[in-house]
Order: sequence, then C-alpha cells, then structure tokens
Amino acid sequence: MEIIGAKQEYHSDNIHLYQIDCMDYMKDLPDNAFDLAIVDPPYGIGEDGGKRRIKKDRPNSYTNKLKYAKKNWDIKPPSNYFKELFRVSRNQIIWGGNFFVEEISKNSNCWIIWDKNIGGDQADGELAWTSFKMAIRIFKGHPFIGTNGGKKRIHPTQKPIALYKWLLKNYATPDMKIIDTHGGSMSSMIACHDFGCDAVCCEIDKEYYNTGKQRVINHMNQLKLF
Repeated sequence: MEIIGAKQEYHSDNIHLYQIDCMDYMKDLPDNAFDLAIVDPPYGIGEDGGKRRIKKDRPNSYTNKLKYAKKNWDIKPPSNYFKELFRVSRNQIIWGGNFFVEEISKNSNCWIIWDKNIGGDQADGELAWTSFKMAIRIFKGHPFIGTNGGKKRIHPTQKPIALYKWLLKNYATPDMKIIDTHGGSMSSMIACHDFGCDAVCCEIDKEYYNTGKQRVINHMNQLKLF
C-alpha cells in the first residue's frame, strides 16, 4: 500500500518500512489501527551523535574516533505526538517514559527497566512506560549484545534485538499489528520479523532509513540460507 508523503517504502511479507515523518503517517490512520506501539522517541538529552565516550577502565577507548556525526535530531516530540500515538494504538510501550511524564500524563503499574550494565559516562539503565496493568519487569542485557562489541552498531541510541524480542515475548502475540514510530537502527523490525507479527516502522532520516532497511534485509537473507 502506497503511503502519501513517504519518500521511500519497503515491504516484506510482514514488515513494512517507510521513510516518513511519523506524524504524517499517523494523521490519516483510523483509531486503534495497531494493537501495540513499541516506540523509542528522542528523549531530548543530546544523544544524537557527536560524542566521544569515556570508560574509566579504558580511558582511551572512545577518544580517538568520533563514531556518530552530530545530527541534531534528539528533540523531544510535541505533545500532539503522544495524543496521536494513543489514538492509533490500543497499547503502548514508550522508551524514555520518565522524560515524558507531562506528555503521557497517565499512571501505570507496569514500567519496564532495562538494566544495561554498561558503566562509563552512560546511564545504568533506561525506563519504558507501558499501558499494561502488570508488574514491573526488568530486562538485563548490555547494549552491544549481537553487535560485535558495538562495532556493528549503526545508530547512537541503537537498542539490541534481544531487548525487542523480550518485549514481544512478554507483551505481544504473533497475531498483533505493531508500530514503531522512530525506527532508527530497526532492531524492532528484525525482532518483529522473527516473531511473525505484522509491523510498520517509520523513520524520517534518509541515512538511518537506508542503513536500517539494509540491516533488516541482510537479516532476512541470512535466515533464508539456513
């Protein structure tokens, strides 16, 4: 299905990728078009590249080369983004929920804690707000899981595929339709493909869209070899 406003599109059997502003994509959707939104919007904390990381045990490990160029995309989305997200999805998992307390303005019993165990100058973990009425759960895993020690990461805030697979296992079923409004590295789409659910991803940045799409395609092709 061609989406008006999309600069690029890619479709497999169950994965649909669009280079588009998520607000443009969501505006024409009917209410509850998706069963679940799993999203990682910008937190507004300056994590959009241009940083050299420092670790106390490896003081020179991140100082010689700037891995991610500054892109200036890490700006918190407007409050209307959350209104649209809640309108088009029945349930939500929102990473960085602690940065969007005023925008979300809904209580939740079920926060998700990602225990990163990374150290250095980064946070020990991240929080996700959810709409589910369940107990708080913790996922433990280093951000570089599956990326050869971080060498194969393509996005400065890339989350591991293992994290998204854990989310799907605990909060979704294969018959659900899922949306990710800020695709980035598209780890979510790889997890959704393996899980077997129908999923849509929006990514506005051309470079991230192309590298993320190729990452998804490479993963699919690798599975076909076995």
